[in-house]
Amino acid sequence: MQITINNLIKRYDEAEKPAVDDISLHVESGEFFFLLGPSGCGKTTLLRLIAGLIHPTSGSIAFDGEDVTEREVDQRGAAMVFQGYALWPHMTVQENVEFGPRMRGADKSERHRIASEQLQRVEMDTFADRKPNQLSGGQQQRVALARALAAGTRCLLFDEPLSNLDARLRLHMRDELKALVDATGVTGIYVTHDQKEALSMADRIAVINDGRIAQLGTPTEVYRNPQSRFVADFLGEANFLDGELDSGSEVVTTPAGNVPVASELTGRVTCCVRPESVRVETGNSPGGLAATVVSTVYLGDSRQTVCRLETPDAIEWRVTELPGAGEALAPGTPVSLTFSAGDVAVLDQ
Repeated sequence: MQITINNLIKRYDEAEKPAVDDISLHVESGEFFFLLGPSGCGKTTLLRLIAGLIHPTSGSIAFDGEDVTEREVDQRGAAMVFQGYALWPHMTVQENVEFGPRMRGADKSERHRIASEQLQRVEMDTFADRKPNQLSGGQQQRVALARALAAGTRCLLFDEPLSNLDARLRLHMRDELKALVDATGVTGIYVTHDQKEALSMADRIAVINDGRIAQLGTPTEVYRNPQSRFVADFLGEANFLDGELDSGSEVVTTPAGNVPVASELTGRVTCCVRPESVRVETGNSPGGLAATVVSTVYLGDSRQTVCRLETPDAIEWRVTELPGAGEALAPGTPVSLTFSAGDVAVLDQ
């Protein structure tokens, strides 16, 4: 199912700023599309608009080219998968999954067949006779997916479905959920505030801020080439340095030194470099930014070194190094921070 949204606005109060403010986007059939942003940014409101749980103030929503803006939930062919799974506790797994076909008028044998097929699809057919309270959180998640698929949905809408799971299970379920959505071929739209969840699972991400799309692209695009300081900051740690970029120049002039860039912007800009793209070299390195080691923290799978640049406001940069990068440097060690022009995202101010 393709989903097309045009100039969508949702106001709860005419005096207030819209919760969803003139959003337009297109989701391809079979795509796993993520709405990522902080609490209160409008991402859940947008998902509820797509589901038909609420209606927009203006704008339109189309499924496969057909306008569904004013249709009710049960007339859209999309299904919500909530944080709490919303399984009926008095029903067995089989009965939960049969509920959708039963509501559509399927006879007993037909709804049993549909439910059994979907449970087998999510590898829960051997749990058909159990009640939800006899299942783990991950197993309940699978049953919720099977129930949505059995109802004939062509689009799955996820409202932070992994937030109730512990850290270890959440990590496992990321891979499992993506594999399940990919295997079914349905379109998936997923709301989350978890950056790692979005980066590891999404085909594309719309970063939402203040009811608007701040940036839209693949995980690599939005992480490596953020278009604003908000996006750069929200999608993980980032180092920033303000400076001036002259027309035709390949370096940004900053208080810490010249920063190599590949950008068509000019004027006052901000350089953004991810911590894992920075290399720490002892002494003075040609083209590097002079700094002093402030601290080093061992994180198990990596080591983070905090360095203070030689600038009037003593800006601190963080450097992430993998194990085997050599001995940790002592605080006070003079170093040079180096990186390539391709590692620098240049942001307009």
